Amino acid sequence: MNSSVVVLGATGSIGTQTLEVVEHLGLRVAALAAREPTPRLASIAEKYPDAVVIATGGSSEEREEFSRRVGARARFGSEALLEAASTPKVTIVNGIVGAAGLRSTIAGLEAGNRVALANKESLVAGGPVVKAALERGGGEIIPVDSEHSALYQCLLGESPESVSKLVLTASGGPFRGRSKKSLVGVTPEEALAHPTWDMGQRITIDSATLFNKGLEVIEAYYLFDIPYDRIDVVVHPQSILHSAVEFADGSWKAHLGHPDMRIPIQFALTAPDRSPGLAKPFDLAGSDLTFESPDRDAFPALDIAFSAGRRGGSSPAVLNAADEVAVEAFLQGRLGFTSISEVVQKTIDTVVYRELISVDDVIEVDREARVAAASLVERHAD
Repeated sequence: MNSSVVVLGATGSIGTQTLEVVEHLGLRVAALAAREPTPRLASIAEKYPDAVVIATGGSSEEREEFSRRVGARARFGSEALLEAASTPKVTIVNGIVGAAGLRSTIAGLEAGNRVALANKESLVAGGPVVKAALERGGGEIIPVDSEHSALYQCLLGESPESVSKLVLTASGGPFRGRSKKSLVGVTPEEALAHPTWDMGQRITIDSATLFNKGLEVIEAYYLFDIPYDRIDVVVHPQSILHSAVEFADGSWKAHLGHPDMRIPIQFALTAPDRSPGLAKPFDLAGSDLTFESPDRDAFPALDIAFSAGRRGGSSPAVLNAADEVAVEAFLQGRLGFTSISEVVQKTIDTVVYRELISVDDVIEVDREARVAAASLVERHAD
């Protein structure tokens, strides 16, 4: 376990929970980073003596006020963010939201660091590029998503040849059991009412459409080198069993516990060791665990993601970018809930397929997909 941690996305849900865990474990915060120079970040920075990075946002007045509060520790710009991710001999917790986190993941891996990865877009959009950086730099990825952390822990000590199937669990979101027709007029407020997890807006909407689970399938493919026909999804409304692995001899391993993100965050910092944690004890007695197949008719996002993953190349990056654009339009009331999947599929069909070699390739595909998706959103709005 590294004694120092760099927290990227420090004001977000993952970032703030990481800081709780870091304090609990008595680790040092080597740097904090966030997109905007907010008063909240300045307050957090007062507790930690090292660098504070503002990636891209903020007016000149906001930056001046932030610098006044934080002092010479304040650094600005994307290069400062990459420098923080390249800090030697630290664990990088990448909680940056969206495709913007890709360069930080690459920088951390090329520096030989452990990257505790909560930014699923790094692997979804840039899987081949991230895998190449992993080989070049000798770093390691420990997943922070609860499902992938569960799979990672179930696979410890097991040979890849012994794995028959990875099983990712989905809560089903707020619309589990609803028909496709009944979803036409749902509101952002309804879609944001997740039954078990407290997350950011995009991931919550993605959980309602099942796009989140589709993105996690692609992420699992790159993390564990298991082909798509051996990755499955089941709906588990209680969110107690986080994922499972079936082995060649018929045995299963599963990871269970409270839906508390501090558990996978802490394991990503301490792995392969364990330390007493912050989560309350879990009592299996009295817990009802139920499982069902996802409704692929009502929630076509899952099959769209599987198809994009199998196609490979630029398709997952297009999927991710188009989904981000469509979700934002839905949250703004410019796109219907069921149209999110339509926009994503049409964007995949529109953007020219190519292989991804460099970060610049990923960024360019991401840009093209956003332009195409935005145009499709406008047509839906007409």
